[in-house]
Order: sequence, then C-alpha cells, then structure tokens
Amino acid sequence: MPIAKMDYIWFNGELVEWDKATIHVMSHVVHYGSSFFEGLRCYETPQGPAIFRLTPHMQRLIDSAHIYRTKIPYSLEELISAVKATVSANRLRAGYIRPVVYRGYSEIGVNPLGNPVEVAIATIEWGKYLGAEAMEQGVDVCVSSWNRFAPNTMPSMSKAGGNYMNSQLIKMEALANGYSEGIALDTNGHVSEGSGENLFVVRHGIVYTPPAGSSILTGITRESVITLLRDLGIEVREQVIPREMLYIADELFFTGTAAEITPIRSVDRITVGAGRRGPITEQVQSTFFRIVGGEQADTHGWLEYAE
Repeated sequence: MPIAKMDYIWFNGELVEWDKATIHVMSHVVHYGSSFFEGLRCYETPQGPAIFRLTPHMQRLIDSAHIYRTKIPYSLEELISAVKATVSANRLRAGYIRPVVYRGYSEIGVNPLGNPVEVAIATIEWGKYLGAEAMEQGVDVCVSSWNRFAPNTMPSMSKAGGNYMNSQLIKMEALANGYSEGIALDTNGHVSEGSGENLFVVRHGIVYTPPAGSSILTGITRESVITLLRDLGIEVREQVIPREMLYIADELFFTGTAAEITPIRSVDRITVGAGRRGPITEQVQSTFFRIVGGEQADTHGWLEYAE
C-alpha cells in the first residue's frame, strides 16, 4: 500500500521534515542491503497512544545489528525515547512505526565497517496487513517453492534488510498464484514461517509453532501469543512441524506486528478446519486486541505510552 506522508522522521538524532530524511545513492545499504529494522504498532487506548512492546523491539534491533558487527550509536534508552518523540511529533494515535539502522555513504566495497551507521525512525498510518476481513474470514495461502535460509548461511535471528529478499520471492510467488501469502519450509523440508509472519498450528486442542532452529525470526508478537495461550490454559509446543500437518490442522494462524493475529482458511487450496477463524484463534485474537486497546488489564506490561 502507498505510504502516506507524515510531518517528521527522527533522523540521526533529530526530528527532521519528512522530505528531508534522505540518503546518498552510493550509501552502502543501497548496494549490499546492510540494514536492520523493526516494525512496531501504536494502538489508540483510553490512556493515550500505546506502543506494543517497545523495549523488546528496540533490544532486538540492537541485537540484529550486533550479529553483523554493527554498533548503533544510540543506547537502548535513547532509541526508546526517539520512538516516543516521533510518535508524539506526528500526533500518531494508531499506526505503524518503522525504525531502521543502515550503513551510509563512505566506501563502496563489500566490507561495511568503514561506512557510517545511521538511524531513522518513521511512523505511518497503516491498517490490517492482510485485509480487515481476514481477521475473521482468514486468508488463502500456499507452501512456497522458496525455502528459508540454511543454517550458517544467513542469520535468521537478525531482522536484517537483506534477509527480506527471500521474503519478497515468497510473497511475489504467492500473489502471482492467487494467494495472499506463502509459507516457507526450512532446508530440511519442515515448516518455517510466512514471508513476514510466524505461524501457529492448532490440532486436537494443542497449539504448535516452529522452534528457532527452523530458520524463523523469533517474533515478539509470537512470544506474546505463546504467553497469552498459556494464560488461557492452552498447551503450546515449540517443535519441528512437518509440511503435511498444515493440511490436517484444525486451525492455522499467522502472527506478527503487521499481521497481528490473522487466521488461515486454506493451504494449497485445502480447507483448514471450517474454512474461517477457529475457536482458539478467536480466543487469543480477542484477548490480544482487548489488551492492546486498553480494554483489558495489561498484566505483562506490554504497553508503553508515548505521551
């Protein structure tokens, strides 16, 4: 979807006008994908704009960069304050927040270390990633022909920009074949994740999700949903999942900052359960939205207020 222009972007330590937050075309990131980013949502609540799990997202940004020997020139506390300042400056009540760290302009070789590390934080208004109706009706997905990274090739625990070239292939293939999203397998043929979402499988009242070793990004929404499911007394198992389990699941759903909690109604044109949101998906989904909307007690301290 097109990005609606907002007033300000936090750019290398200060708020600047949207159109002035630019980089040089010879920046290292343009040529080699040397960037790290986060996606956060801001929710409107009776107490004001609330950012969902701001601190863990900023820590993951630091960790993602650290894996690639990249030192962000701001502390965790400074990044948290910068996000809040950007939300406030843009008077964002509800929407999406995109912090990005990247290697800027200096040297042209593959070695990134001689290039400056720059940081930007933007906010946009953004609705449901896979469509508002998908929250109840679910989406149609396929198993992608593109696999996730093999171990010791690309670090899947780093939310690095270059990793998402793989995600683009998964997403474009799915759309070209009439699906909303693709599910990737790992190099052993086990279920990994969507192009930008973690995956949960429900069968016989037990919820399964692939482990970190299946080349997934260990999502913060994923972790939150595991916590909510256990709060609700539902058993969750993190384990290797064979492809065929997708076809006999009672329910399937995606999680992620953009996708939030989105049910899946079919895989490879095989109907999942009743072909719409199932009862466990609905239960955890409604609990999640009550918490982020300020309608239910935030007992885990997940909401950080911008004002």
